[in-house]
Amino acid sequence: MLASVLMLTACHEQVDKSARYVFKENTVMSYLEKYSETYSEYVKILYKVPVSTASATTLGQLLAARGHYTVFAPTNEAISAYLDTLVLEELIPEPSWDAFVDTTKRDSIYRVIAYNSIIDSGDADQPYGTYSFPITQGGEIGTPAMSDRKLTVHYGPVDDSIYIFNKYAMSPRNRDIMVLNGIIHQMEGVIAPKNITASVYLQEVIDKKKEGFLVMARCIQACGLKDTLDKIRDEVYEEKYKRGDIPDITNMQSWGVDFAACYAPQHRKYGFTIFAETDDFWRSEGLDPTAPDLLEKLVQWIQDNHQYAEEDVFTTDNHYSEEQNLLYQWTTYHILPQRMSADKLVGHFNEIGYSPSHPGNLSIAVYDIYTTMGPRRLLKLYESRESNGVYLNRFPNLDNGRKGTYHEISCDPDKEGCRVGNDDERAVLSDIVNCNIYPLDKPLAYDDNTRNCLMRQRMRFDAQTLFPECINNDIRLNGSSDSKRKYVYAPADNVYRYFENMWQGDETFVAIIDYSGGNPSMNADEIKAGGRYDVTIKLPPVPKRGTYELRYACLNRTYRGVCQVYLGKDRVNRTVTGIPIDMTKDLWGLDSGYERDVEDQDYNAEIDKRMRSLGYMKGCMSYAPSGNASQAMRINTTYSCMRQIIVRKTMDPNETYYLSFKNVLDYFKELYIDYFELCAKEVYDNPELPEDIW
Repeated sequence: MLASVLMLTACHEQVDKSARYVFKENTVMSYLEKYSETYSEYVKILYKVPVSTASATTLGQLLAARGHYTVFAPTNEAISAYLDTLVLEELIPEPSWDAFVDTTKRDSIYRVIAYNSIIDSGDADQPYGTYSFPITQGGEIGTPAMSDRKLTVHYGPVDDSIYIFNKYAMSPRNRDIMVLNGIIHQMEGVIAPKNITASVYLQEVIDKKKEGFLVMARCIQACGLKDTLDKIRDEVYEEKYKRGDIPDITNMQSWGVDFAACYAPQHRKYGFTIFAETDDFWRSEGLDPTAPDLLEKLVQWIQDNHQYAEEDVFTTDNHYSEEQNLLYQWTTYHILPQRMSADKLVGHFNEIGYSPSHPGNLSIAVYDIYTTMGPRRLLKLYESRESNGVYLNRFPNLDNGRKGTYHEISCDPDKEGCRVGNDDERAVLSDIVNCNIYPLDKPLAYDDNTRNCLMRQRMRFDAQTLFPECINNDIRLNGSSDSKRKYVYAPADNVYRYFENMWQGDETFVAIIDYSGGNPSMNADEIKAGGRYDVTIKLPPVPKRGTYELRYACLNRTYRGVCQVYLGKDRVNRTVTGIPIDMTKDLWGLDSGYERDVEDQDYNAEIDKRMRSLGYMKGCMSYAPSGNASQAMRINTTYSCMRQIIVRKTMDPNETYYLSFKNVLDYFKELYIDYFELCAKEVYDNPELPEDIW
């Protein structure tokens, strides 16, 4: 670590090696006490605050023991300045702890200071030095602080300046101080973000006519979404977890899966992401964000600029909270029901040519597709080396031939999409506990152009993107090596239904796995079901009516058994689709027509056609098994990656479709779920431009 140099973004080129110190004879507490002239006030607080409400152990005692702690230690001057802010907020009459008349309020302030300053990485994960901070502006440190808030990192204009939550400065020299049980970063400010919901924040924007997202705030209020955006966590689930009704499971292999233990999620949080045109944009369009008649003029602007599709049915009156209202449909298309951090708007892990250890070096084009709030519609989040940022609904021309690179060649002006300002200072990434707000550089709409473009591409959905709970509860892409975060399970429905878009039978066990390496799945994560499983998933909608192929990514193993697939509009009265899938046989054992790729691409194309006629496809070219970024799943024979065509059928965007997998054997087996594909006939059966192998 002492010898390493991390190349970062243009505004943060290098971490200063001279800023690192090693005090391996000290624990966190002995170091802080050793330099009492700097940290004495912080030390007093640590010895006053308990680890939890159920423990008498103080944080001071905890930080003197073994562990992997990251401590953002505020100086005495920082704490003094924080007390000054409490005076300005009229919480206390003078900047002194003795000024608190209410000791309960004082103790809560102690906890704010302490819990937001400490990350406990558990037994497996290492503490966080600046060299392991996310390089994306506004990205989140991987493990939450003890306040259960993830800390965001911003890099200032001055070389090597770092801010937490874009407002609390880290010392430019006294950081990365390595001690026996962790790392200490000296802070020039107390980390104390607000703890308000999106609803409260947007109401403040309206009340104070705050510049930035006033138009969006007024739209959300008019559409009756404030109560929804006020939700933080499922309190019923919280109580069940605290009572022990949802315990960890240590006998996983008895359910027929290939690992031993799985852990109950501690919370069931709600979250939201709002993508919004800025007030500056609306002024450039002639709309005054403060005008009494703003909403009427905005509805007219949406109509005049055709920000909808020809097939849409809507009303244009002032009943904005009704789903058929045009403003409601336009507004909800800007909102996802999951809180997306700046560094995880698009998932990067094991795409070809990419290395998680060098996150700034993007390789091929990557996208995720999500379902928005309101009427169910698709929103594509895209990033590539050439795009220079994350975009919504970008459809570039890619070098996607059999010998191509899958990099952007060009992008037509009408397909550029909206650039997400995750690096924009107007992005709101700190004070709202359940939401992030990102500015857009262009207006966002689910119009005919967007729907046609979505239909003309193969749509690949990582299974975990179908379940907002995975992102909201830090299950997806957490990158942790701690087994309690890698192996998480969703309780059976007869205990508590955790996933809104999934239903489980009583003898079903569903595990969500986030690997830190070694797995050949897309983004190295997957969902598994064990037992006499019976799992039903709500599929994302299609963009337009047409004939689609629904495909299922397979990674067959002998312990995965045989399952029957069902697909239909009725979740309960299911329709059988095809013959049962045998997941015990690999590419050679199945009658799949498989042969390895050779140099002759015409021959490879013939093999692909033969496999498709039998209902199979090779794995995709975009992803590789973790740790082997050059050997794509399509050509990797160790893992027997493939795709199975479940059905070809006409699908309608206004219908909801349910996909079910049921174990047909009398004993426990495992179901593997990685990703799905929806591919329109115009793509998979195009005689002039065959579907690419990527």
